[in-house]
Amino acid sequence: MLVCLLVAVPAAAQEAYRWVDEDGVVHYSDRPREGAEAIVLPAPNVATTRRVQRPSAAQDEDDEPAEEPQTGYTSIEIVSPGAEETLWNIEGVLNVSVALQPGLQPGHQVRAYFDGQMQPVSGTSFQLQEVWRGVHNIQVEVVDATGKMMIRSRPSRFYVQQNTVAF
Repeated sequence: MLVCLLVAVPAAAQEAYRWVDEDGVVHYSDRPREGAEAIVLPAPNVATTRRVQRPSAAQDEDDEPAEEPQTGYTSIEIVSPGAEETLWNIEGVLNVSVALQPGLQPGHQVRAYFDGQMQPVSGTSFQLQEVWRGVHNIQVEVVDATGKMMIRSRPSRFYVQQNTVAF
């Protein structure tokens, strides 16, 4: 659970909260709650690489090597929520984190499909509203500026549970 939380944070360090419930289960959240201790998550390590062409015999040695255009993405995965994960008491707000290699390219955008319906999102970390109790499916894809799909994740099923209060 902690690994998913650490991967889900955006580039800047964020504060999270940790608490142990009456059954001894440790919980983490981005929202404060009574009895929770604040923890500061470090910024993730991110590295970027550039591919460059080597000068050919026809090029002058003084010419700058030309940068190769990126041909596409190598992987996309929904990191959070995890496949078959059960989420408790999320109050209708689902935090989603997507791992994309290489990173999102200029002019490209992420599309999310929540229970088969396209949801407008921005970037690889986002929130979906109105996510209530039940079984849900999520899938993401990256499209270029023309709307052409570049890569699509596998569908991921997860569960939302809500504690009930007996009257």
